[in-house]
Amino acid sequence: MEQKSAKMTFDVRSVRIDGHGSRSYCKDAEILLDTDLAGRRDAFNPAELLLAALSACMIKGIERVTPILGFRLRGIEVRIHGVRQDAPPLLESVSYEILVDTDESDHRLELLHENVKKYGTVFNTVSPGTQLSGRMSRK
Repeated sequence: MEQKSAKMTFDVRSVRIDGHGSRSYCKDAEILLDTDLAGRRDAFNPAELLLAALSACMIKGIERVTPILGFRLRGIEVRIHGVRQDAPPLLESVSYEILVDTDESDHRLELLHENVKKYGTVFNTVSPGTQLSGRMSRK
């Protein structure tokens, strides 16, 4: 008899503080959210939060596969640019650049990028509904 593994679940709770901001809670962490119609510079707005989640997904994916691939690196930086359309409101395109500080070959760098694209939960959630494109390069 085949045994099914339990699905991973995620729980986040968000609360309005006032007309200028909100806060989200998860595990022992919290993050200030820009939910002010005028915007605020000290918090992520919803679109920026989505892009931050995408970049975190890419970095976490790299952390997951580097030991498996024996890939050596000194650092990672992800730069993401999103373009919003107004009607209907959505991110019509997202472009990214993953900069990896490494001495690994170009072939191994491309293998790492393929793993990021293939196994990232947020990447695979965003990709079907958005023009998502980018590259991985050496820093």
